[in-house]
Amino acid sequence: MTYAGFADRDAIENEMPWEERDVAKTLFGMLSDTAEKFPNHNAVSFQIFSDPKSKAETLTWTQLQGRTAQCANMLRTHGIGPKDVVAYVLPNATETIVALLGGATAGIVNPINPLLDAEQIGAILRETGAKAVITLRAFPKTDVAQKTTEAVKLAPNVKTVLEVDLLGHVSGLKSFIIPLIRPKMEKAPGVTYLNFNEECAKHPTTLQFEDVQEDRVACYFHTGGTTGMPKVAQHKYSGMVYNGWVGATTLLTAEDNILAPLPLFHVMAAHVLLLGAVASGAHCIFPTPQGYRGEGVFDNIWKLTERWKITFIASVPTAIAAMMQRGIDADISTVKSTFSGSAPLPQELFRRYESAAGVEIVEGYGMTEATCLVSGNPIDGEKKIGSVGIPFPYTEVKIYKGTPEGPIEAGVDEIGEICVSNPGVWPGNTYTEADKNKDLFYNEKFLRTGDLGRRDADGYLWITGRAKDLIIRGGHNIDPAEIEEALLGHEAVAFAGAIGQPDKHSGEIPCAYVELVDGASVTPDELIAFCKEHVHERAAQPKHMTIMGELPKTAVGKIFKPDLRKEAITRIYNAALTDAGLKAQVVAVTDDKKRGLVAQVAASGESETAIQTVLGDFVRPWEMASEAMAAE
Repeated sequence: MTYAGFADRDAIENEMPWEERDVAKTLFGMLSDTAEKFPNHNAVSFQIFSDPKSKAETLTWTQLQGRTAQCANMLRTHGIGPKDVVAYVLPNATETIVALLGGATAGIVNPINPLLDAEQIGAILRETGAKAVITLRAFPKTDVAQKTTEAVKLAPNVKTVLEVDLLGHVSGLKSFIIPLIRPKMEKAPGVTYLNFNEECAKHPTTLQFEDVQEDRVACYFHTGGTTGMPKVAQHKYSGMVYNGWVGATTLLTAEDNILAPLPLFHVMAAHVLLLGAVASGAHCIFPTPQGYRGEGVFDNIWKLTERWKITFIASVPTAIAAMMQRGIDADISTVKSTFSGSAPLPQELFRRYESAAGVEIVEGYGMTEATCLVSGNPIDGEKKIGSVGIPFPYTEVKIYKGTPEGPIEAGVDEIGEICVSNPGVWPGNTYTEADKNKDLFYNEKFLRTGDLGRRDADGYLWITGRAKDLIIRGGHNIDPAEIEEALLGHEAVAFAGAIGQPDKHSGEIPCAYVELVDGASVTPDELIAFCKEHVHERAAQPKHMTIMGELPKTAVGKIFKPDLRKEAITRIYNAALTDAGLKAQVVAVTDDKKRGLVAQVAASGESETAIQTVLGDFVRPWEMASEAMAAE
């Protein structure tokens, strides 16, 4: 079928209510339906190295169903029931896919970002009460195993660690070298360590327990966009099935091949790409454990596309910008389109990519708290550059703006907070921590996303920024997207992030950080002058510019603004202390759950009163650094 706009969307909704749709009740049910329809079609592929000629492992739908059943059966024998949690701390691999599907079939699966530090991983394990953890066996060039061991020591509920050995994905000389250089590591005391694949292989390829046909929580996904400390969102089967159904209904078929270099601890890879494939029978390809971060992936991206006869490429704006720095050196004629999510795509980058690759970019919008999908530009219809399209079938989007009398719905092109209701939204139960669900919904139905946006006259949705990312200069709201969009129009700029830096008089004023295109040269002063010409609102023109070798980014390519804010606080506070003639300095900026970012100041003999006299003029708090922190 075609999916070209609101007429097609409304036609789908008018067929029947969502509750009457003939869709699977469980994740394993959806997988089983597809395995029955397309038993010998390729389901998933993984290759550990980015070389397009390197070894790859491919599972058919029958094989993936069998591996999922084995994993689920194994987890049940290790005490994981429908309300018990098994976490995985893994990069992408075939085993990660099996852990996700099998974990959600046996109990509640909790994917965790392996790039987090041990304390954060441990905090998530405690929050979810995980009984078992699936992670890597110690392997060269990664510290995932070591960090997970330290995290498990902080999570007393964890009794079992199941290790995935990536050596099975390696061939040739490297398969002999790796065992010789494998890092040695200690095990967490009181915890049983087992080999994941060996344990799974002990069990039948058919489920040995009833897949109860009812809706329940099956996943815990932690947030990790541009905020500091992760929160844990609850996902039910119904939301997961809805995401797969949207992909199969509006976009994918069993003949499609999806290139998915995005991490499987994130909803875009897990719920949009993988479950879209599970629902449709499409083939999902995961290149390297680190995806886009993997060694050589960007250099080989077009040859990988040719190897797997890719029809859809999944990406994010930062990855698209990096892809544009490589020439197209392969036959990519099979590609129909490229998905882009996680952040708005600059118009210039959109045009550059379509001109070079000869394919359209489809921008969309989703979020962890909504189980993911919210809207997308219609694949067969008008795609508005910079817009995230129209709401998917059975998704309702409202824009609320604040007024002295309370929130009201915004009119056409009026900016407000985006609020969402769909089968993936669970009112009142979004997060595992009850306190975090307070004030999260309008009218006990619409999830407050925290994103600012507007609807145009055609009903297309536009993201204009994050409510919490607003730069508030003397009470004047400044959207950082305006600054970033302008900077990305400069030919030397690859990535840009704008934030508010502390200011004595205005609370904060805009500053910007950029990463340059390889080989480009430009000075901060030249970029500030460029902004004065292209950022039309004078108050929004950045007062400081920093050029970095690489901007801090999340695993899905978003600029990680907490790190930029920490740098700005350190820079401004230290300059103020130096100007005041004080021998004191900020040695760290920590993230406090209640106070936010707090500057840690080493006094060097200066009194707290003297420091307070200087730093008390700023909004952001400070405190004396501990002796250990001051000594570092």
